[in-house]
Amino acid sequence: MMKVSTADFIKNYGALADKALSEAVTITKNGRDRLVIISADEYARLLRRDRRVVRIEDFTAEEIALIENASLPAGNEHLDDELKDWAP
Repeated sequence: MMKVSTADFIKNYGALADKALSEAVTITKNGRDRLVIISADEYARLLRRDRRVVRIEDFTAEEIALIENASLPAGNEHLDDELKDWAP
């Protein structure tokens, strides 16, 4: 990721705006990160990745059954250790 000062960003706006189409450009002020410029496509991609919170009451019986019967593919048994101390 490229970092530039606010002054450099203002002076080189055109070139840096073009650069932000292919990689994030961090703009700093007084040596501290202040803004990150990214392409509209990357921003849209990040928005699509936002997760939606769903209450258990919003699930259908079929969805709950699918979750209850779900299993990990072979080779992921080590993840079971993460559930040892979890109590429903």
